[in-house]
Amino acid sequence: MRWLVGWSSIAASFGTAGRVSGANGHGANGHGYGGNGHGANGYGGHGRGGAPLHGGIADAAHPADPGVDADRTVHPVGAQLLWGDPDPLWAVGDWRPDEIRTLTADPADPFTRLAVLGCCGATDAELKRALYAARGGALRHLTQWSGSYTAVVQAGRRITVVGDLAGARPVFYTPWASGTAYATAALPLADLIEAQLDIGHLAALLACPDSPEALGDGTPYAGVRRIPPGHALILREGSREITGYEAVASLAVAAPEADAERAVEGVREALTAAVRARLTAPRHAPDAVPAYDPGPVPGMGPADRRAARGAPAPGVGADLSGGSASATLALLAAGLPGAPGSLASPAGARLLAVTFNDLATPQGREAELERARAIAADPRLHHVVVAAAEEALPYAELDGPLTDEPGPSLVSAARERRRLAAGSADHFTGHGARQVLDAHPARMADLLMDRRRRHLLRPVAALARSASAAGAAGESLLVPLTVYSAARRLSRTTYRAGMEAAAARLREGGVTERSSGPVDASLAALTWSRPGPAAGWLTGEALAEVSIRLTAAAGRPPLSLRPGEARARSVLARHAADHRVFEQAVEVRSQRLHAPFLDNQVVRAARALPESLRVQPGARAEILRSVLSSAGVRELPSGWGATAHTPNETATRLGLRSALGTLMDLFASPLLADAGLIEARVVQQALIDAADGRHVPLDGLAELVSMELWLRRLLARRGTCWTGTSTARRRAVPEGVPVHRPALS
Repeated sequence: MRWLVGWSSIAASFGTAGRVSGANGHGANGHGYGGNGHGANGYGGHGRGGAPLHGGIADAAHPADPGVDADRTVHPVGAQLLWGDPDPLWAVGDWRPDEIRTLTADPADPFTRLAVLGCCGATDAELKRALYAARGGALRHLTQWSGSYTAVVQAGRRITVVGDLAGARPVFYTPWASGTAYATAALPLADLIEAQLDIGHLAALLACPDSPEALGDGTPYAGVRRIPPGHALILREGSREITGYEAVASLAVAAPEADAERAVEGVREALTAAVRARLTAPRHAPDAVPAYDPGPVPGMGPADRRAARGAPAPGVGADLSGGSASATLALLAAGLPGAPGSLASPAGARLLAVTFNDLATPQGREAELERARAIAADPRLHHVVVAAAEEALPYAELDGPLTDEPGPSLVSAARERRRLAAGSADHFTGHGARQVLDAHPARMADLLMDRRRRHLLRPVAALARSASAAGAAGESLLVPLTVYSAARRLSRTTYRAGMEAAAARLREGGVTERSSGPVDASLAALTWSRPGPAAGWLTGEALAEVSIRLTAAAGRPPLSLRPGEARARSVLARHAADHRVFEQAVEVRSQRLHAPFLDNQVVRAARALPESLRVQPGARAEILRSVLSSAGVRELPSGWGATAHTPNETATRLGLRSALGTLMDLFASPLLADAGLIEARVVQQALIDAADGRHVPLDGLAELVSMELWLRRLLARRGTCWTGTSTARRRAVPEGVPVHRPALS
């Protein structure tokens, strides 16, 4: 896991690379950052006048400070110091050299500087211009480059950390040592303050995962906060301020619609630039991997043996599932200038396209696999099919790394890791395309608010056809009226009334939904807030606590008064957070996963698409077809743009059936029950029902199992993210999950 961390305090200096004391200013490790230290790496020369230097965490003024032990200095384990006192910044993890860029505005002003971590397509001149703009308070300039990155600006004692629009690169903060510590991961900050679990936040994650009103700015760790997407954290000598850098229209009446053709052109340019930023970055070969090669194996080539050892191929690759999103990225990357393949062999310049073939459940995906084969016939692609059977089912392997937060991808991480291990060192995924480009069903209410009823004809007709195809011919006649009534009701429901209704629904226990097709899913989404799939298994106390959160949020003004826009933003933020957990759970050493659809510029361009265009059936496929047409790809296989497959229910049930014994043991004495969130026997019965084929929300079970796994991994860890602290091992949740919780009054 890669993250950056820093802090700001009223104190004039902090120990960063060692204790700063003694006549010559050397620290405990001989590299103290003195008052006149040089360079951004934090290594200082000597103190002023040969006098001892004090101040900061290592010289805490009162015993309650975490740095009361004057012989220690707090710094992250395995960190690379980007700049030192008075407001230090570290990069932690296996960052590539080209992923860390630091820039100083003027050598005479070393405390006006910029650090950009991640894949950023900006030139040094663009970085310097943005630094000058950010010094004056214009933060949006730091978010307009192609790529996915985190920017940190220091201007004197003012520190600015900018998050992204989607939420895939979040920023966390917590009070610390008379100031504020910040990081791009929540667990290091939780270790720093020895945070306990926030049980209310875990309950909200299970009850209303798509409702930021229930989640707020919290994290699973009490005291650690998250800044919202599209915002920046500004620290001035420890005091903090959270400000938005993106204009958000809060009026109920929309501005005139943008030109559809120009908006699609903007998406094309942004997506092409996002892919080009990855292609123009320096190429990387995997780090040192086991050199042992078993030699010729029947049916296995060198690439197959390398993938079996868990090392990605050098160069650039992409998923090729047969869907429009992954195919667009693969064809774009293969067609843009620059060899996407390996460094040495010209024959390896073809882009590596990876398709997963589930041999355990081959039915249902034949059309997608056929489209993937047709697309892979492009001579610029080298197609690799990763085939697996029962060993790659969901729930097959429940051991894995500890992620920063819980996420539903933990139950299928081993399955995905098997596929990604056959990929490349830089691997494109189509994650986020649906959330960024497609229209949330609640946007139909926005169209009614704007008196654009005629644009509802095609989406409502498509829902009626889907109901008819599902065998409900009689009900399909009522679909247009039912959907229109639900959209009209939502358009006339205020934010406050919608939140209060959602809170009342949780208190009354009305959390179960019937979802038998697209019509039911669309009707359930036409609301300000709705329960998640796991809410039906939560205890009444947990649901009541989440309802209190929703009631409190009803009195706070939202970012947008338009239900469709607000719901689309919240769903995107939830997906981006889950994608971040997915990256950590399936991480393959020396591999970088790239999701260009979650980049700032792509999200910004997609938001400019007219709502009347987004709600039309097949809009995403037409937009991506336009993107490929501009890159010279005009012949696409039949069925292009067909709705991507939903999670394979058959594979999930097979995995549940195979792992039923392990899951029953997992929930024999679950930590979630100790926290008062579930009853063990109820979840065990749900697991049995799901394995037997009865109707059970499978995605809700995945969330419950993932959170239980995450809690067990968190409590089983023995390491910490920090060294030099007053205690030998400072880590989060030192007392475990609280068993007894106070009853709600």
